[in-house]
Amino acid sequence: QVQLVESGGGLVQPGGSLRLSCVASGTIIANYAMGWYRQAPGKQRELVATINSNGVTSYGDNVKDRFTISKRSAEHAVYLQMNSLKPEDTAVYSCNMRGRTWGPAVNDYWGQGTQVTVSA
Repeated sequence: QVQLVESGGGLVQPGGSLRLSCVASGTIIANYAMGWYRQAPGKQRELVATINSNGVTSYGDNVKDRFTISKRSAEHAVYLQMNSLKPEDTAVYSCNMRGRTWGPAVNDYWGQGTQVTVSA
C-alpha cells in the first residue's frame, strides 16, 4: 500500500507564494515520476508540473516561469514552489506518483489533495 501525503496549502494574497510538499510512503519498488495536478471547481483536472526519475521537469502552460518543482528521490518527496500566485491558481492541488509497488505493473498513486486559495 502506498500513501501520498500533501502539506503546505492555504490562503494567500495575490502575488504571494506558497510551497507544497508531498511524501510517498509504503512499499515502493520503483518511482518513475512525481508531480502535481490541480482541479478548480467546475473544471477538469490539469497538469501543474511533473518531474521524472532523471530530474526532467514539465510544466503546465499556466504556471511556467512562476512555479518550480523539485524532489528528493531518496525520500520519495516532491515539492512545488509557487510564486506570483494569481486568483486563477485557486484549486485543490493533488500529488501524483507513477511507480511500481508489487510486481511489474506501473500504476498512478494519488494524494488526497490540499486546498490552495488565492484571494485578497
